[in-house]
Amino acid sequence: MAQTVLVVEDERDISELVRYHLAQAGFRVVTAADGRQGLDLARRERPSLVVLDLMLPGMPGLEVARALKQDEKTRAIPILILTARGEEVDRIVGFEVGADDYVAKPFSPRELVLRVRAILKRESEPDAEERIVHAPLEIDLAAHAVRLKGREIVLTATEFKLLHKLARRPGRAFARDQLLAEVWGYGGDVETRTVDTHMKRLRAKLGAVGGWIQTVRGVGYRFQPGGRAAAD
Repeated sequence: MAQTVLVVEDERDISELVRYHLAQAGFRVVTAADGRQGLDLARRERPSLVVLDLMLPGMPGLEVARALKQDEKTRAIPILILTARGEEVDRIVGFEVGADDYVAKPFSPRELVLRVRAILKRESEPDAEERIVHAPLEIDLAAHAVRLKGREIVLTATEFKLLHKLARRPGRAFARDQLLAEVWGYGGDVETRTVDTHMKRLRAKLGAVGGWIQTVRGVGYRFQPGGRAAAD
């Protein structure tokens, strides 16, 4: 059965463009023209992924994203933000409310399909280890949960994948391009600031052990239990 993608976009031409290319790629596509309708459809359809515009009538995209992530029934649905607002602050806010990726208009439909596939692929990939423990931090793969001193830390699907990638190979430096390819599923011309934005949010969420994610100047990042973060 084809995976369902919900497209929440008020500009008809863009909505149809996205719908057409996703359908051509084999997805079942449902669309909504405003935020409230998009939220209702997400709750009813339980899509595999939501493509979400920020500038929506009635209910802004960020409010839709927050509502989806606060609802236990829709919390796990990945969100790809599609918007003309391409400033870094908008990307940060989008990631902060739980978005998994961000595509700025104007965009390449082919790249959009690639990113949708990459998100869904990493969501479905099985992990070899059941638990990774670097006390007091525990990464429970089976439960898809991260705990610090026994208290669960809420991460987005991408943040979880990124932390797992680093923590399973402590001390190893990963280049930004490598992380884009292996965690996000793409590389090339995609801005490496995507990695930096996620790392900033991940460090903040990890609190006392956020410094274990270290910046390797000129390369990327590494996970060093017990270490302190190098200056960015």
